[in-house]
Amino acid sequence: MTISPCLPRFLTDYKDLHQLLLAVQQRCYENHHQQIVSISLAIDFIDPLFVLDKLGQRNTLNFYFENKSKGEAIVAIDAIKKLDINGQNRFNKTEDFIKDCLKNIISFGNLNEPFTGSHFFCSFSFFEQHQHSNYPFAAATIFLPKLQVAVKNSSCTLVINKLVDADVDVNHILQDIQNKIRTLQSLTNGLPMAVTTCKSSHRSQINNPDVFKNSVLSALKKIEAKQLSKIVLADTLDVYSYSSFNLLKSLNNLRNLHPNCYVFCISNGRGENFLGASPERLISIQDHQLITDALAGSAPRGKTPKEDAVNAHRLVNSSKEKHEHNLVIDFISQRLSQLGLFPQPLTPRLRQLANIQHLWTPITAVVPNNVHPIKIVAQLHPTPAVAGATREIACAEIRHYEKFDRGLYAAPLGWLDSRGNCEFIVGIRSALINNNCARLYAGAGIVAGSDPEREFAEVQLKLQALLKALV
Repeated sequence: MTISPCLPRFLTDYKDLHQLLLAVQQRCYENHHQQIVSISLAIDFIDPLFVLDKLGQRNTLNFYFENKSKGEAIVAIDAIKKLDINGQNRFNKTEDFIKDCLKNIISFGNLNEPFTGSHFFCSFSFFEQHQHSNYPFAAATIFLPKLQVAVKNSSCTLVINKLVDADVDVNHILQDIQNKIRTLQSLTNGLPMAVTTCKSSHRSQINNPDVFKNSVLSALKKIEAKQLSKIVLADTLDVYSYSSFNLLKSLNNLRNLHPNCYVFCISNGRGENFLGASPERLISIQDHQLITDALAGSAPRGKTPKEDAVNAHRLVNSSKEKHEHNLVIDFISQRLSQLGLFPQPLTPRLRQLANIQHLWTPITAVVPNNVHPIKIVAQLHPTPAVAGATREIACAEIRHYEKFDRGLYAAPLGWLDSRGNCEFIVGIRSALINNNCARLYAGAGIVAGSDPEREFAEVQLKLQALLKALV
């Protein structure tokens, strides 16, 4: 039997960690408080999606986040500290919560490797108040996990966060860490490599198509009257299955079918999950270097290379699509400038996904120490790509036209660490799942020149792409 080097590596650090825990315990005794020790360890490779399947529980907060094209995936299991927020100032309260937690965290291990140290996982809803009181996620949820496993290319890192007080049994903590390592080592990656065939659904139900098309017509009249220049209208598809949806297979399908997207899954600790495959990054910060995406303007992929090229050419040369795209570039640049950043739009390009292609302009900036990542998230959300312009008017109109809760749809989801690195995406191409029920979300940007039939077709294209992945 091959013995993994993972546990011996931990045992090498055992004495140092033991001394650290004893010192922290003594400090807690003297100061009458608790501290969190964040322990980072290199472990043998294991797929974070498989960790989610085997260790994630229905009654715990869990967070899964993967970008296959970047060779990155991370899973967070259960919460040692968490905050739910509803109402105003949720971004400010999130920033304060993270800063307060970090004051109380002591790190152990090599923090120079990817995904080491404390990470906070965040989900925000589109609006700060839900339309319906029974929506299953808070307007903001932030948590520091008990256990985190992350992969960067071929390296794998385990982070365990432990609460220490004057009465804690240090030896019990060390034993628990060893047990967790053994548990992870014992897991066998049993993921299907290929795409799993979608199950036949019991019933699918989309809102009356005429309702969406009439909303587009009404919005176009307001655009013509100069009340706004763009609005993003979404629709839903409700799917009822004979049996519960399989998160493992559905997420595996999403990452195989959409390798250039961010695949994600967030649980609320009560059995409900929000998952999807988003092409849209809100912000990524690494070593103070920010990159964000202006992603707006869409066309379907072609069934043949020639048709694909024709669709791409039409998209790149469409004044309507370029106008929609430029609204997003201008908005992001202006909002970043208001924070004292100096945004630099890169060369515009096409973002070609499995069934749709978008106009895409990455925008970069340097982030100074005094600008917290959450401030940037708050400044950018929602962009015209998912709301419209002007933002406040468009959001009010969205409330008027859409009779369902957007909830986490088209809202910021992601993680940030103790050094200011982060990755937040926009939760589009997504679904809310509860046992055998799924509500799928998709939207389209409405500007002058939009056609109700084509916008409805675009929404259906996005909904069907997600539906094909659910198992």
